[in-house]
Amino acid sequence: MVGAAVEQGPGGVKAPDGGWGWAVLVSCFVITGFSYAFPKAVSVFFKELIREFDVGYSDTAWISSILLAMLYGSGPLCSVLVNRFGCRPVMLVGGILASLGMILASFSTSIIHIYLSTGVITGLGLALNFQPSLIMLNRYFSEKRPLANGLSAAGSPAALCCLSPLGQVLQYQYGWRGSFLILGGILLNCCVCAALMRPLVAPKTLKSKELEQDNEEEAEKKKPKAKLLDFSVFKDRGFVIYTVAASIMVLGLFVPPVFVVSYAKELGNEDTKSALLLSILGFIDMFARPTCGLIAGMKWVRPRCVYLFSFAMIFNGITDLIGSQANDYTTLVIFCIFFGLSYGMVGALQFEVLMAIVGTEKFSSAIGLVLLMEAIAVLVGPACRLLDATHNYMWIFLLAGCEVVLAAVVLATCNFLFIKKEPSASADKLENITVTEECSKGPDVNDEEEKGAREEQEKETTEVLKEKEEIDKETEERIRPASLTVDSQEVEKFLKEPTQNGDMANSPETSL
Repeated sequence: MVGAAVEQGPGGVKAPDGGWGWAVLVSCFVITGFSYAFPKAVSVFFKELIREFDVGYSDTAWISSILLAMLYGSGPLCSVLVNRFGCRPVMLVGGILASLGMILASFSTSIIHIYLSTGVITGLGLALNFQPSLIMLNRYFSEKRPLANGLSAAGSPAALCCLSPLGQVLQYQYGWRGSFLILGGILLNCCVCAALMRPLVAPKTLKSKELEQDNEEEAEKKKPKAKLLDFSVFKDRGFVIYTVAASIMVLGLFVPPVFVVSYAKELGNEDTKSALLLSILGFIDMFARPTCGLIAGMKWVRPRCVYLFSFAMIFNGITDLIGSQANDYTTLVIFCIFFGLSYGMVGALQFEVLMAIVGTEKFSSAIGLVLLMEAIAVLVGPACRLLDATHNYMWIFLLAGCEVVLAAVVLATCNFLFIKKEPSASADKLENITVTEECSKGPDVNDEEEKGAREEQEKETTEVLKEKEEIDKETEERIRPASLTVDSQEVEKFLKEPTQNGDMANSPETSL
């Protein structure tokens, strides 16, 4: 079972759970919005691109596919760069690449140029921002990490609700070339977000500075060479189970948002009403993610976040299965409400669970490998081929629901069977304390009796000594003369008195 431990960043720095972390959270919110919403927002320009380059819809759809493939498939490359150069430099370069790709795309003369500029260059730039932002979020938050993940994940539906209308306005005012140029300028905000990713540094005292200077050379010699991509995460059963379940999940997770509009059109609904379904889904998703993150951060829930994640996937899969039987617009609206709720829960928990499994140190490598496996699963997904074969959206929704439910069953069952819960340290301490108290109960009683006896004996001895002192005092007063002082007049009188033989004492010496 996954536990919620207090994580420490590089150099043993404890996550501050606030402070500058809130600025990092805002950056993650913006980056997540750009990364997930941009591939969908680009679809607004597909009709213009079809008319401009005389291509089919499937040809333009490759733009979004390449963007997503770069976002997921370049995960290991991002891990290597982050482990080598750090998060902030990688994100700065990524922001420049994302902007450069859209600017170059505005000068394209063929659809191939769009593939290379918007798909490859912009996709790589977004990937170089998305993954490091999650790594920094994991380093800045520990106790509040579930809530932070939920809030940052809410950037995806929020950005989608903004970018899609913005794209339509820009297209109407400036055409697709001018729109791509403006969107390239907007993506430069990724560099601003990168600048906010301040690395965590341990506070240094005078003592620590002296020790650091004395042991710097020795520490560098003993320090093992850092791995650019740590494949040892595959030795962790929890990570392997999570990777397999996540790869199965993505086969069906993204199917409804992609096809729900076309599904509504097939049922005879207008384009405007059909497009409204995505707005409903995104609005519910926007509030579901932070709410789920808040629930996942509760003390009783957080150690069991794997099972909460499994529940979210089952909820999502069952929603797909029921939604496949929709036959009118009202049913599709209800489907989008419940799908947005379950989709938001999955989005808020997927990286939180991974962070809890592998920890802070290995998260940079783990997320890259997981995203690569998910990219492969997305590319080989059977949904499009099934739609081409059946020409019926009901079957792809059924398939998507079954795949997501299967992923939940795999994650929950394997975690329960193969991940052994380590014995609680607190329980061991309680047992040790109980045993110690029972073993030491007798000696404690004997010690108290002996102590009482000693106190009584000392009290009796003290009383005897006091009585003896009083007796000695009385005896001394009886023996001692009444007055030890001698009056000078009596001395003179004594000296002048005649002696027994009648002689007069002439001097004190003779009288003595």
